[in-house]
Amino acid sequence: MKGVILAGGLGTRLFPLTKITNKHLLPVYDRPMIYYPIQTLVDAGIDDIMIVTGGRKSGDFLSLLGNGKEFGLKHLNYTYQEGEGGIAEALGLARHWAQGDSVCVVLGDNLIEKNIIAPVAAFRKQGEGAKILLKEVDDPERFGVAEVVDGKVLRIIEKPSEPVSRMAVIGIYMYDGQVWDIIDELKPSERGELEITDVNNWYIDQGSMTCDVMEGWWTDAGTFESLYSAATRVAQGGANHKD
Repeated sequence: MKGVILAGGLGTRLFPLTKITNKHLLPVYDRPMIYYPIQTLVDAGIDDIMIVTGGRKSGDFLSLLGNGKEFGLKHLNYTYQEGEGGIAEALGLARHWAQGDSVCVVLGDNLIEKNIIAPVAAFRKQGEGAKILLKEVDDPERFGVAEVVDGKVLRIIEKPSEPVSRMAVIGIYMYDGQVWDIIDELKPSERGELEITDVNNWYIDQGSMTCDVMEGWWTDAGTFESLYSAATRVAQGGANHKD
């Protein structure tokens, strides 16, 4: 399994901080934001990683990370996303590098307290289809929300005004090699983007989607409030623990 970290976009919700740098290079307590998703993948035994970046100062990723030696990696791969075409479009840029392998995709502004060792192992055993990770949140209308019955995901609704549950789909996804063909068939949403929720609902419709509920805390860091919350949580309890 290969790892893909999506770290593009303009980060407009964090202006003016992101007028001069990429959001994922901002500090979260004592480390740049991009360090956390890399560590999430490395802790799960995934050491073949591509970073999809874009926007301002994308070359600074190479200056900061190099070949990933600080994380015990022999090399890191990079590719560039022009504009803001959506998560699914960004993932599609990793197609030729992945060469049909399964992938674990992590949004670059997602931080977790624990790890994804068990979900990744379960997906390897699953062998095909997809897996998403869920977390109960107080503000589900900000996220893709999963309707789950008896541990099975029935559908995902993107940013619903009236959420069917409090189970948010967090920014960690696992897909088999079919995902590239699915992305080819997507149509842009009303936002003009290729939506990852449409990818996930395709797997749900095929009956090949599984889900796990994350232990420990999880947060994104894409707004001033969540960036502050992420830094506070890291300072108080760390992140990417292996236990």
